[in-house]
Amino acid sequence: MGTNYLRSLFALGFQGFLILVCVAIYAVLVQSIPSSGDIHGAIWGTAGYTVLLAFALFKTGSLSKSIFNSH
Repeated sequence: MGTNYLRSLFALGFQGFLILVCVAIYAVLVQSIPSSGDIHGAIWGTAGYTVLLAFALFKTGSLSKSIFNSH
C-alpha cells in the first residue's frame, strides 16, 4: 500500500514536469510561426499546434502513470 502511494506521488510530480516540457515546446513552436505574409496559414498553424498541445496535456497523466507503474 505504501509503495503504490509513493509511485503515485512520483508519477504526479513527473506529470507536472511533462506539462512544463509540453508548454515550453508549444511556446517555441508558436514563436516560429511567421505572422507577416500568410495570415490564414499562421492562424491554422497556431490552431494545429494548440490542438496538439491539448492532446499532449491530456496524455501526460497516463504516460507518467505507465512510466512509474502506478495504478
